[in-house]
Amino acid sequence: MIKVKLMYMVLMKEIFVVTANTADTVIKARAGLFWLQKTQTVQDEKVNGEYGLIINGHSLAYALQEDLELELLRTACMCKTVICCRVTPLQKAQVVELVKKYKQAITLAIGDGANDVSMIKAAHIGVGISGQEGMQAVLSSDFSFAQFRYLQRLLLVHGRWSYIRMCKFLQYFFYKNFSYTLLHFWYGFFCGFSAQTVYDDWFITLYNMVYTATSVLALGLFDQDVNERWSFRYPQLYSPGQLNMFFSKRTFVQCLIVSTYTSLVLFLIPWAAMQDSVRGDGKDVADYQSFAMLTQTSLMVVVSAQMFLDTHYWTAINQFFLLGSIAAYLAITFTFYSNGLFFMFTSSFPFIGSARNSLNQPNVWLTMFLTCLLCILPTVAYRFLHMLLHPTITDKVRHKAREEGQPAPAPYRPPPRRVSTRRSSYAFSHSQGYGDLVTSRKFLRLKRRPSLFGRKDSPLVENQPQHYRTITEESQT
Repeated sequence: MIKVKLMYMVLMKEIFVVTANTADTVIKARAGLFWLQKTQTVQDEKVNGEYGLIINGHSLAYALQEDLELELLRTACMCKTVICCRVTPLQKAQVVELVKKYKQAITLAIGDGANDVSMIKAAHIGVGISGQEGMQAVLSSDFSFAQFRYLQRLLLVHGRWSYIRMCKFLQYFFYKNFSYTLLHFWYGFFCGFSAQTVYDDWFITLYNMVYTATSVLALGLFDQDVNERWSFRYPQLYSPGQLNMFFSKRTFVQCLIVSTYTSLVLFLIPWAAMQDSVRGDGKDVADYQSFAMLTQTSLMVVVSAQMFLDTHYWTAINQFFLLGSIAAYLAITFTFYSNGLFFMFTSSFPFIGSARNSLNQPNVWLTMFLTCLLCILPTVAYRFLHMLLHPTITDKVRHKAREEGQPAPAPYRPPPRRVSTRRSSYAFSHSQGYGDLVTSRKFLRLKRRPSLFGRKDSPLVENQPQHYRTITEESQT
């Protein structure tokens, strides 16, 4: 047994203080300094049958100790339902931290009162319900709504859509930037790895700022694979997000391979087509500016076609941004390559007349068509074969949605009518207090108020029926 009271480690002008009593704690503390400590992960165990666990606050205090917390977590994972009753706010947060530490899962905590604030802050995602318990939970949460039943829509519809949009955004972002950047690497073999770029300087500046920014933003905001009705009808659509199927290391490697292939095609096809080629009037076409114009135009068409294939839900905004990106590229290119800007700013706009001289040649358009076809065809073929041989749950639901159309909407449920009731502090004290006394009003000294009317024989005071006579009876008397 090694007893260490205090140990100082000096590293990069920083002092770490480690307190430990055993050799194991010293090793763990040393590993924690260099971010080498690995947390233990509790795996799910197969259980025959369905079980539930109910534990109160006193028992939970012992179960959350360091030597028993793993057994508590294993037992809880083998149950279908776990209920922790009469627990303190700190114990709620400790349960959430236990799951975060050993299960490597995304946690969600939902509550409606001030005693749920610590639990909501401890979870990855906090949801607050605005109700009669106050607004403390709502102010500490990431999302808030009025009723607990809205949690289903938050997870199965908006949460799943958000995950899909974010994954598509990242995939397309990596694809368009890898395809754009790797072209410089292939061009380096032909320019001696000098500082010369394969694109125009203005295209490099505006590629991520203008040409491809709005279309990918629209994809990340409006795209959806199936609508909300099908999402409610098939909750299994939520499972791919839990398994991290839409964006993982494998997906990233696939995106890198496709981008590498795209960049090779975008460079080699225009280079082979323009080498030793001449125009209709016998002049040379194989110059640096014409090659840059052909390459960057083909790149814009390819990334726009890829965006077209990745979009499942088309809106007017998606169409405007996608077509507007290509229109903006052509308009800016013809403007920057014009004679007027060249004469005013000669050093800033050297590509004078390159757009007109390149795009009026039939072989240039044929080269762009062949390049785009070779870039997009493998992606279309792979998706077709994958959907035909190994369809996912999303592919099956989308195919069924195209055949059957929209499912019937859910029946309308009128909102429940709220009835005001007297409440005591029983829910806060966990023991019966003065609720019965408060609701019985026996402790109030009720004083009789003076009568509103002075006359005792008034029919209003005596609660007697009042008789009225018409105008005809008045005239007869």
